[in-house]
Amino acid sequence: MEQYGSKQTYELIEKAQSGDEKAKNKLAEDNMGLVYSVARRFYGRGYDDEDLNQVGAIGLLKAIEKFDISFNLRFSTYAVPLIMGEIKRFLRDDGPVKVSRTIKHTAAEAARVIEEVQQKEGRVPGVLEIAQALGVPPEEVVQAREASVPPESFFAVRADGNKTLADFLPSKENESDLLDRLDLKSAVADLPQREQTIIIMRYFLEKTQSDVAKKLGISQVQVSRLEKKILNGFRNRLKCEM
Repeated sequence: MEQYGSKQTYELIEKAQSGDEKAKNKLAEDNMGLVYSVARRFYGRGYDDEDLNQVGAIGLLKAIEKFDISFNLRFSTYAVPLIMGEIKRFLRDDGPVKVSRTIKHTAAEAARVIEEVQQKEGRVPGVLEIAQALGVPPEEVVQAREASVPPESFFAVRADGNKTLADFLPSKENESDLLDRLDLKSAVADLPQREQTIIIMRYFLEKTQSDVAKKLGISQVQVSRLEKKILNGFRNRLKCEM
């Protein structure tokens, strides 16, 4: 796990992000325990343990590159979801069930149509509507969607709307709490940068919408709308996959 206090860790991250390879290597070496902790959850799935460790290390390097020091967040809290996400992508893309390039393309196009309709109309299009937009048979859309099921992180949000993301993210975490909630945080790590900032500040750092608005240079009303859109996106994605 992290071998330094926050100040020293932040200093190394700043140097690494400025191109200091020694600082990046030092951070990677001293946080490999974090990689091993996550990778162990995936051992015994037909892949060499060391291969999984190396894939996790890629996620760690991405975390070093993307970490925003201004959040005043523990580096490990930010890094773990990226490590897990990298391993999950490896297992999906290189898994025992091979998915054809055509199906992958259809799945990607279907996801694009869903996102466009959500943004424009605030709803999730049905299979027939997606099929018509892509000019393919409905059964092809179903097959593509089933073959590209997203990480289980989305299923942590209930479709009935009784709970929001806040109910699943603790305000203060120890390492055990962190590992118990990795799947949900993987979803957060996959969000666009601005949306990720909103979720981290609101639910990791317990900041107000006004605080977020100042950080992003937008109005509190815009933050409220974006936050609602993000949470609805999780719920709608879940409904679409069920």
